[in-house]
Amino acid sequence: MEHILFLFTIFLSFAFSTRCNDVYTYSKKDFPEGFVFGSAVSAYQWEGAADEDGRKPSIWDTIFHSRKGPTGDVACDGYHKYKEDVRLMYDMGLDAFRLSISWSRLIPSGRGPVNPKGLRFYKNLLDELKSHGIEPHVTLYHDDLPQTLEDEYGGWFDRKIIDDFTAFADVCFREFGNTVKFWSTINEPNMLAFGGSGLGIKLPTPQTNSYRGNSSTNQYIALHNMLLTHASTASLYKKKYKDKQNGSVGITCFTYWMVPFTSSKEDEMATQRAKDFFLGSVLHPLVFGDYPGSVKRIVGKRLPSFSKEESDLVKNSSDFIGVIHYTIMYIAHLTSSTDQDFVSDMNASLIPFGNSTLVKYDVLPWGLEGVLAYIKENYGNPPVYILENGQSSNHSSSLNDVGRVEYLHAYIGAVLNSVRNGSDTRGYFQWSFMDLFEFLDPNYTYGLYYVNFSDPELKRSPKTSALWYSAFLNGTTSSSHELKNSGSFSAL
Repeated sequence: MEHILFLFTIFLSFAFSTRCNDVYTYSKKDFPEGFVFGSAVSAYQWEGAADEDGRKPSIWDTIFHSRKGPTGDVACDGYHKYKEDVRLMYDMGLDAFRLSISWSRLIPSGRGPVNPKGLRFYKNLLDELKSHGIEPHVTLYHDDLPQTLEDEYGGWFDRKIIDDFTAFADVCFREFGNTVKFWSTINEPNMLAFGGSGLGIKLPTPQTNSYRGNSSTNQYIALHNMLLTHASTASLYKKKYKDKQNGSVGITCFTYWMVPFTSSKEDEMATQRAKDFFLGSVLHPLVFGDYPGSVKRIVGKRLPSFSKEESDLVKNSSDFIGVIHYTIMYIAHLTSSTDQDFVSDMNASLIPFGNSTLVKYDVLPWGLEGVLAYIKENYGNPPVYILENGQSSNHSSSLNDVGRVEYLHAYIGAVLNSVRNGSDTRGYFQWSFMDLFEFLDPNYTYGLYYVNFSDPELKRSPKTSALWYSAFLNGTTSSSHELKNSGSFSAL
């Protein structure tokens, strides 16, 4: 009996990946009516124009300039080329497009006067999308805090940000709400708070006094303030705008699917702790109004608590959950740690599954099925949108990205399986529409379109994955097995 769970996990890996990848053939028509397919970018990674038309620096500008390497100053120049890009989206057949609003472009100082040129850009972009029949899904905050607020009070470590963010959101709802019906408040708050703590992703963080403070408490304070900010923003929308605009407000959560490294009881228990800490720390308050019991017990007084009023505000504050998913992690019991931080509290280590790395993922679609089943079974089956999922490749590699097609085909199939199994998943957004300035490693990009960053015109060229996704969106696709054997898009 000792190895049954471990062997069963391996069996599931084979069974699900085989079913979704090479054997399972489907089309867009197999999805429920109203299910949306889209792609995504974020402001800093796509827009460029970093110092144009009144925009001031965000923390990303500060971070990447301090490294003396590549920056997002130009990125894809979406600020000037958005009409060209929207036309590409239309030609591809996208139902929807996920983008974010640069806070420091719209309100350059983080609070106070609205930048009229920034306002005009976003209105023009959103109108362009709508005129082409593409539904905008807007993320208010994709990690790009105005540097002025970081300098003034340490950003997410101070509760002052709740009022400042809510005021920023108020401007967005007022100015764009007649066009935008789907809002995400904060992009992956769990990864923003905990990503630097041995979770497989090292997000750069500003080196301010607040970040150099007590790491055993700061991560939890940041997450707590993000949840309260989300709840404040959602409450504002419901009270002031929902009756007139009839939109929805949600939040995203970064998700690894997590499986025990071995069949030991210690690794099984560590896996559940990891789910509680990494997923439950976001999802539990949204559904139940408080953190998971295991997190409260282990972290103790270092974990901020919700007042009764705050708990009521956070509970049921999300109209949907935005799932961000790329890969699976093994979880092993952490035998010893001298630190007192998120990972040592969780008492678990994360180990990449198979041959996956930080910038390249094995095709493991059963992991996404696991995430969606876990949300369905533990958190009341809320509406879900997959807001990021994709495969990276070396930016200098061939346009014939058959591996990306294989990945997308498998994961979209996993979404269909999940829907058929009762998950209330309503949309899928591939990351990313074109090669962007990527945070982790600019040499590895996720785009359906290749962007020649050496070309002053930043020419966009479709990869095989763009042709495959377009064929799928227009109802003419086949299994990735045929594509893999042929080695080209002509098989489709």
